[in-house]
Amino acid sequence: MKVILGVTGSVASKLTSRIVEALKIAGHEVQVVATESAMYFFKETDVGVKVWRDKDEWTGDIYKKDQDIPHISLRGWADIIIMAPLSANTLAKLANGMCDNLLTSLMRAWDFEKPVILAPAMNTHMWEHPITAEHLNKLRGWYNKLLVVEPVSKKLACGDIGKGAMADIRDTINAISLILA
Repeated sequence: MKVILGVTGSVASKLTSRIVEALKIAGHEVQVVATESAMYFFKETDVGVKVWRDKDEWTGDIYKKDQDIPHISLRGWADIIIMAPLSANTLAKLANGMCDNLLTSLMRAWDFEKPVILAPAMNTHMWEHPITAEHLNKLRGWYNKLLVVEPVSKKLACGDIGKGAMADIRDTINAISLILA
């Protein structure tokens, strides 16, 4: 299966290379689309697959006819998108139709019949905020095959203890079979 791994600005982005490796071991072809804030947590060269960034969206000095438009070509290439980790910021952007980077533009163009797996990762207070549930419900109403891999409780990067840490990588990978069943 052709998988887009969407990576957003959460400390859990440091797990990107491990997620990619797990997807490859499971037999998937993978490309990564990372927000600029996600790039703070990992090195592009450590991932081992193509990492698409905002700078890849529009290249050259001026648009040329028939130039590749990555958010459209990636939509056509992929069978599924997994957003792991999904930050509160990107979740809010998706729920409100924002397209201010390559990843949010890709999701705005995403086929409603193709599977979407979301693995949120954020502070407990952000996860428990009522707007988070509203945003997730809005996305559930749009995408016919959407699965949320709930965050887990543990000590978070900020030192707080509570629900908000990204689920185990195995649970996120196993969600692929669940959503396709």
